[in-house]
Amino acid sequence: MKIAFATQDKERVDAHFGWAKSIVVYDVSPEGHRFIESFDFGDKLEEDGDEDKLAPKLDAIKDVAILYVAAIGGSGAARVVAMKIHPIKVPQPESIAEILEKLQVVLQGTPPPWLRKALAKDSERSFNFEDDEVTP
Repeated sequence: MKIAFATQDKERVDAHFGWAKSIVVYDVSPEGHRFIESFDFGDKLEEDGDEDKLAPKLDAIKDVAILYVAAIGGSGAARVVAMKIHPIKVPQPESIAEILEKLQVVLQGTPPPWLRKALAKDSERSFNFEDDEVTP
């Protein structure tokens, strides 16, 4: 399952979604986690009512199941939820490595309903083309 983190330093969840310098994406499973990609954004990140600044961030997270943020505006949250991504606010800066470890442990047990839903969303993305019939 892919997880995204809004971050200023690529080590902690410490950024507002719209103002994040970076979004880092990891793949998490009960067996472990691995870094997938880092998306870096320009300097014009301050609050300015410019909704277009969200477009590249939304594109960066298009295939994740969960997004961790320090904060997210109403418009950004609505757009994230519309993409069937579960946003999670972190009340104070928290280590991405620690969050990944906690998620891994939860996945080894019985995940809560919201996380099972996110897992189900992630599995919808895998397609089995072997069952498709090819007609000449």
